[in-house]
Formats: sequence, C-alpha cells, structure tokens
Amino acid sequence: MRVLLGPEGSGLPELPELYAAPRDSWLRVNMVTTLDGAATGADGRSGSINNAADHRVFRTLRELADVVVVGAGTARAEGYGAAEVPIVVVTRRGEVPETLRGAAPGRVLLATCADAEHLAAARSLLGEEHVLVLGAESVDLARLRPALADRGWRQVLSEGGPQLLRALLAAGAVDEVCTTVVPRLVAGDGPRITAGAPVDVPLTLRLLLEEDGTLLARWFLG
Repeated sequence: MRVLLGPEGSGLPELPELYAAPRDSWLRVNMVTTLDGAATGADGRSGSINNAADHRVFRTLRELADVVVVGAGTARAEGYGAAEVPIVVVTRRGEVPETLRGAAPGRVLLATCADAEHLAAARSLLGEEHVLVLGAESVDLARLRPALADRGWRQVLSEGGPQLLRALLAAGAVDEVCTTVVPRLVAGDGPRITAGAPVDVPLTLRLLLEEDGTLLARWFLG
C-alpha cells in the first residue's frame, strides 16, 4: 500500500494513524464501489466486490469506532451479526434484522420512529432502553448523533447503505466519507453509494492510498 496523497515521509504510517479522526466527536461513512460506480455485485451485496485492501480498512475503521450505524436493508442483505462495538440499525419500520436478534443485551440498538410498525416488538426483543425513537413518522437523523453521544459514543461509523448515506448527508450529519474504489467493472443496474433524491455535498480529499489498483480515500465535508 502506498500514499498518493497524505503524510509524506520514508515510512507508511499504520492504518489507525492514517484514519484517525481529527475531533473527539466524528461521524464517518465507509463505502465500497467498483470503477463503474456499482455499490454491490450481482448478488446485491457489497461483500461480493470488496477485496483484501478494503477489508483491512474496514477492520481499522471498526476498531476506531465507538458504535456502528447501518440501515436495516443493508444489515439484512449483508447478513450482519453482533460486532465488537454496538450496532445501531436505522429502520422506519422498527423491525430487527433476523441475524441480529440473538445478540447480547445492548449490543444491538434500533433507531426508529414513533409510528414504526414493529416498535412494540422491537422494544420487547431489545429492551426499551435500546430502542431510540427519533421522530414521529420518520427517523430524524439530525437527532441520531446527540442520542449516541448521550451514551458516550462519539466516534460513529456508518456502513451505509446508499439510502442511509444520502439521508445522513441531507441531514448534515456526516463529517467524512471513506471510499474504496476497486479495479472492477460489473455493469448491471445495481445501486451507487448514494440513492434517493438529489443532494449536492462538496468534499475535500484528505487521504488517498493505492494497493494493486484499489484506491482508498478519505473525503471530508465542509
């Protein structure tokens, strides 16, 4: 792995140093895409397009995070299980993904809304204190970071998917987008890393790494 843009010097810093957050409170999103813009392979999973370099950064970002935030659709498609850090599932319907239902108390939380169809069932399964009601008819993502900070979780990592990334950007809740561009072309009609109504968010490139044609970047907002 080599640095194309970032710290200069004779030795490559370790990934935790390269990806360290500049502030105590930070929300970053990590996404992978092919060269032709696909966020998933033909099977609808990002896991089918990532590679060893992406896996290393993925693990590093999880190690640096206090909590992981993921959309319910992505959690189901990717088969999310319990992790070393708590996982917060964002869901309008209030349904806990099947693969996360056996986690220890407090390892899985829900961010949902008061009108969620499965709110009562989620509270029964996870415990009321682990269900964050953020809004009446939809999930107010501007309230998510303060709710997580109240629990001491200030380094927040979101792993998508595309609709959640777009919604977080629209809510002004994102500090950084980490991207991996893998050297593959897959065509098809799969999603991009953002999906939904248009947003226009300027970014500044702060780090660019390369390994065997894979490009790994840190983009800061604002």
